Amino acid sequence: MNIAEFNQPVSGNIIRVIDEKGLKQKHVAEKAGYTKQQFNSMLNGRKLIKPVDIVNIAATLNVDANELLKKEG
Repeated sequence: MNIAEFNQPVSGNIIRVIDEKGLKQKHVAEKAGYTKQQFNSMLNGRKLIKPVDIVNIAATLNVDANELLKKEG
């Protein structure tokens, strides 16, 4: 299993919530304490999304962490 597969469905849910809220990834990255490059690497499977990252990003997006962890379908 590679990092991109491991990060799913979290990365997809993060992107979905960002789009639904009409936010910019750069803005979310900075508010969550990441550089634009670090955040982009998480979303694109080049950097592992750790549990602490999920908590930080969920708080920044003002959603429950479970929203980022849920599988569709």
